[in-house]
Amino acid sequence: MSAYQDLLAHQRETEALGNIAGLLSWDQEVMMPRGAADQRAEESAALESVLHARRTDPRIEDWLARAEADDAVSARILDLVGRSYNRATRIPARLATEMARLTSLSQGIWAEARANEDASAFLPTLEEVVRLKREEAECLSEGNLYDALLDDYEPGATSKEIATVFDRMRGPLVELRDRVLGSEVSPQPFDKVFPENAQLRLARKCASAFGYDWTRGRLDMSVHPFSSGGGDDARITTRISESDPFGNIYSTIHEVGHATYEQAIDPAYHFTPLGHGVSMGVHESQSRIYENQLGRSAPFTGWLHQRMTDAFGDLGMDREAFHALVNRVDMGFIRTESDELNYNLHIMLRFDLERDLISGKLEVADLEEAWNARFEQDFGVKVTKPSQGFLQDVHWSVGLFGYFPTYALGNVYAGCLDEAMRAVTPGIDAALAEGDATPAKQWLDENLRVHGGLRTPRETIRHACGVEPTETPLLAYLTRKFEGIYKL
Repeated sequence: MSAYQDLLAHQRETEALGNIAGLLSWDQEVMMPRGAADQRAEESAALESVLHARRTDPRIEDWLARAEADDAVSARILDLVGRSYNRATRIPARLATEMARLTSLSQGIWAEARANEDASAFLPTLEEVVRLKREEAECLSEGNLYDALLDDYEPGATSKEIATVFDRMRGPLVELRDRVLGSEVSPQPFDKVFPENAQLRLARKCASAFGYDWTRGRLDMSVHPFSSGGGDDARITTRISESDPFGNIYSTIHEVGHATYEQAIDPAYHFTPLGHGVSMGVHESQSRIYENQLGRSAPFTGWLHQRMTDAFGDLGMDREAFHALVNRVDMGFIRTESDELNYNLHIMLRFDLERDLISGKLEVADLEEAWNARFEQDFGVKVTKPSQGFLQDVHWSVGLFGYFPTYALGNVYAGCLDEAMRAVTPGIDAALAEGDATPAKQWLDENLRVHGGLRTPRETIRHACGVEPTETPLLAYLTRKFEGIYKL
């Protein structure tokens, strides 16, 4: 076989083992008994040791030197394998294994600390996670430590560029939020119980409406909603509060956005570096456009209003009031339940704090105080318990430093995609009014998803939209939408 074919064969097995590691993580969050945490940590560490050895196999360097690209696909595969090899060989096997073991344990410690509102029970473990992530960043960095970690999730992006985009967004978001909160329109939350089983049935209907392929996926419960896997095994989770059905509905739609991206990638790319979403920012664009521009639109909420009335009885409001409630703006504590105006401000808070953690400007022992002070500054309310504050998200417990800014980048990309899609795709709103996102899904599949990792993140968005991505379409969409709902 040629060097390129040898490399592909090696990569195929590595990708398959990586998928198995993902299944171990899914099982840990969804199915694993609590008492198995120590055993799972050893299993995860053992598998990571095998994966690290494969990713740093000296033969890869030889294959890359001899392999020849015949087309854009093979050229991109060689580029991505080379990038992965370069990063993996900088990280000692001991560090990779230790990180896998610790973050497997840390996840359970975080979940228990969150449930018990006991920040002190999690801080020692988080200190170890941050120590290892700093060490990893030092191995990878050619300057900025945080950028070395960010590059894992949004290749090519820098914290300076992201901070500049955030600075341009912050003022308009706060100004619009303040006008909305000063409006006479004030949607009030539900005051009734929404049984769990009925919510789950409705969540499945919503997942189907957005094109989720149930033959290659499943819906389960977890502490923090997430999407896992890809290709022919793309799973999602949700969580349920019987007093707030929107948390379940929109977390499900959000995760379906991730999963349908993975399900739509060209099957020829499976078990290659092209067989996944190209970056977390692009991935978030798929979940956020599903959740917000489509899922919170007036046409779709009109359909949802009827489905909820059928499932739970009279909701005490008409479709217009229901649409306003779905898009209610308030100073809530929880990012995943946040409205579209405050959401990006949540991300900016986390972005600044985790940059300071990695640089050493902020120590873990001072994180809770720093979070609470910044939250009160940005949102005008005081955090009263850890689950409202820095314990609410799973990301830091599993070492995902550099991940958070991709959520806001996803919103920016989603704004661009929505504008481009609606310019050439008639019938989107008419279909959404019938509970059918097919026209939007087809456009996203054809223009973005099918290509997987074929292009860089920015090239992926530019290819789909025909223009460079900017925050302008997102801000215009938010202004138009919320001025209409709140009669500004």
